[in-house]
Order: sequence, then structure tokens, then C-alpha cells
Amino acid sequence: MPLVLDSSASFVDRIRSAAATRIPLRIRGGGSKDFYAQALKGELLDTTALAGIVSYEPSELVVTAGAGTPLLELEALLAAHGQCLPFEPPHFAATSTVGGMVASGLSGPARASVGGVRDYVLGVKIINGKGEHLTFGGQVMKNVAGYDVSRLMAGSMGTLGLITEVSLKVLPVAPLEATLRFECSQVQALGWLHAWGGQPLPLNASCWVEDNGVGTLYLRLRGAVAAVEAACKTLGGQRLDNRTAAADWQACRDQQLPWHQARSSSQDLWRLSLPQTAPVLDLPDSPLIEWHGGLRWVRAGAEQGPALRAAAEAAGGHATLFIAHSPGEGCRSARFDALKPPLDRIHKALKHEFDPAGIFNPHRMSAHW
Repeated sequence: MPLVLDSSASFVDRIRSAAATRIPLRIRGGGSKDFYAQALKGELLDTTALAGIVSYEPSELVVTAGAGTPLLELEALLAAHGQCLPFEPPHFAATSTVGGMVASGLSGPARASVGGVRDYVLGVKIINGKGEHLTFGGQVMKNVAGYDVSRLMAGSMGTLGLITEVSLKVLPVAPLEATLRFECSQVQALGWLHAWGGQPLPLNASCWVEDNGVGTLYLRLRGAVAAVEAACKTLGGQRLDNRTAAADWQACRDQQLPWHQARSSSQDLWRLSLPQTAPVLDLPDSPLIEWHGGLRWVRAGAEQGPALRAAAEAAGGHATLFIAHSPGEGCRSARFDALKPPLDRIHKALKHEFDPAGIFNPHRMSAHW
């Protein structure tokens, strides 16, 4: 699919008009992450016209794509050349786009081992709130002198500008993959993960979950054939069929495991980002644990939100209301922890610099801007 280059001019005109009239715009690609963060407000600015692969150099491990390019299309192209996006971006729907992937900043099960979205963004093109089409970064790793604006776009939720094009570093698919299964308690799982993290093992992803009182740790290994086979012998556990395990890891990536689906209609899904060494927390429900202990998903009622935020902060992390049990509740409840005053000032200053009229996704990340 060729990139519709001429469409960027129409976006510039639309944004300049909105800035002049102070009409808010809600930037939206495939809509697969509409549930995330505060509710979208303003006139729709659909990015799906910005679709297509601009350039791809398999030998250089670099791909550039329009923001509206379907994520499935990009991943299929990479797979055909034995390459991938190693941070495993969640899809949530077949309509997920490259721009939404960067704007949300979300990564999948391998995040703790390989890095997140922002670690693979080499460059971006954006249209800021003044209607200026700007280029940041490039197509090589050492391409920034000064502030790395391209990576600033990762996780910005469309509040700083309209992403039109993204250049990404990609990696070869690992020669071998294996998933091991261990029956264990949460304490045992965290203890093993901490110990294994200090050893030269090809750890890639982990997931601990409790079902009917029985805890199970799933550990995925990726790397050189000799390294993976040696780790399997050293660690033990039950080695699972790769095809079956791949489907389960994909479900884990998109929050579609039975544990996620068992969330009741009155429960929210919370995302606690913690140090990997954080101990077992006193939580209202048994969590699902990823990222070698660094990510803990919790099902909880709305009234338990303050306690979850306090528990996460006490452990050195923070809590996010990832999925609200109803849209109304999502509008009333803050999704993210309040920033400390110094950080809040920086965020507001960046917002004003990129979007002085405040037209892009207003209140998407904060009630104050």
C-alpha cells in the first residue's frame, strides 16, 4: 500500500483552522485503544489516510511507515523477511495502527527483556499545533543532537502533535524459542525470576497466574539454539508446544487470557508498574504478573483504586486504571497517577510548546490540559 503523501497537506490545513478557532481535535487511527486513558473529545481527525510503507531496508534493520498503516500489515512485511518488532506491541483489534502503537507507548510480554516502543523509535514526522510539519530523528541509531523529540512521542497519546510517519528499528526473529511451565506460588515465582535475572539466561518473557488456587509460572526463552536448549535443561519445568504457547502469549499481549476474561462487569483492570524486585503486595485479588515481576495486573472495584495507587507508590511504582468497567466510570476516574509538581510543570510546558492552542486530544492524559 503506497503512502498517501498528499494527504498531509489537508491535515496541515485542518489543524491550522482548528488552532485559529480553538476547536479541539481527537486524533484517532484504528480506534483499538479508545478505551485507554481519558475519554476522547473533540472533532475526529482520522489518520487512516496516512497508510503505507515508505521505505524498508531489511539489511539495515530499519522500516519507515505512515502513521495510519495497519500494524498487522507492517508485522506481515517484517515476518516475510525473518524480522519483527521485538517489543510485541498489543493489537487489541485488527485495526491497530503504527501511529497508535507509538502514541500509546504500550509494549507486550517481552518488554522487560528487550525494551519498549520508545527504544525502537528512530525518527518521526509530526504536525504540531501550529500546523507545522516537522521531522525529528532519522533512520539510524545515532541521529539526535539535543533533545530526542522522536522518542518523546512514544506514550504522548496524541497530545503533542499528529504523528504522520515513523521510522523504527527492527530485529531478526530469534533462532529458537521455548516456553517452560512451572507450578508454583507467587512468592516462589518472584524468587526464581529474581535469581534467574542475575544469570546469563536467554529470558524473554514471563507470566505468573493463579487459577482455582493453583499458581503457574510461564517462562519464555528466546535466543541462540545452544543457549535456549541449555537453559531448558538447567531450569527444568514442563516444555510446552511452541504453537500452543505462541497463541497464549499473543492472548497475554492483548489481555485476552482466561484470567482477563474472568473480570466481572463491576471490576476495573488496573496496571501496576513496579520494580521487578517488589515483593508480593496486599491486593484485593490475585494478580497476573508479567515482566519478571515488574508488571502486575489487578482486577478490582472502583472503590479500591486509591488503595491500589497507595500500594504501588509504597513499592516504588505507580498504578494506572487501564480498563474501566464502564465508560461513565472511565470519564469520572483519573486514569493515571497525578504527577509531582516539577514533572507536571514540565509536561504543561511541553504541551504548550507543541500545542499552544490546546487542540490535540484535550484532557486525554490529564484533567488540567
